[in-house]
Amino acid sequence: MKPPGEWRELPRSGNHNCFGCSPVNPAGLRMRFFSDGQSVLSRLVVPDHLCGWSRIVHGGVLGTILDEVMSWAAIHLLQRIALTRALTVEYLKPAAVGSAIEARAWVREAGGNDAATEGEIRDAQGDLCARADARFKVFSPAVARRLQIADEASIAWFERLFAAPREP
Repeated sequence: MKPPGEWRELPRSGNHNCFGCSPVNPAGLRMRFFSDGQSVLSRLVVPDHLCGWSRIVHGGVLGTILDEVMSWAAIHLLQRIALTRALTVEYLKPAAVGSAIEARAWVREAGGNDAATEGEIRDAQGDLCARADARFKVFSPAVARRLQIADEASIAWFERLFAAPREP
């Protein structure tokens, strides 16, 4: 499940325990993110133990996946730390556990300390399973530090991430 060649993998931090994106959380989704400079995507297979009804991915897990990919769209594309303010998900088709899905998100609008994103999840056949809109509060690392939004190690990681050259 490799993204097309124009997609670049975003750096990951292993110093946190996020259910969605931590590479070290044994119960988590361990999502990896890629960007083409316009949007962010993640491809993953949801394990069987995260089902709702028989062999269908639990709706809360799909919501988590959308929240993660939309927050990383805001983080990467705006170069700001993002916290979810509101999330609305529309479920269109069941997604099967144990099968590949692709989540993609982009920033629809940004200004000041606010960002609006859109996202979607498609199954292996390309069928739209869920779509979402979210609003985020976005912060510079300095403001995040002052407001104590995250621990110092996490804020320092974001500072290094934002200072690194970006391609695309």
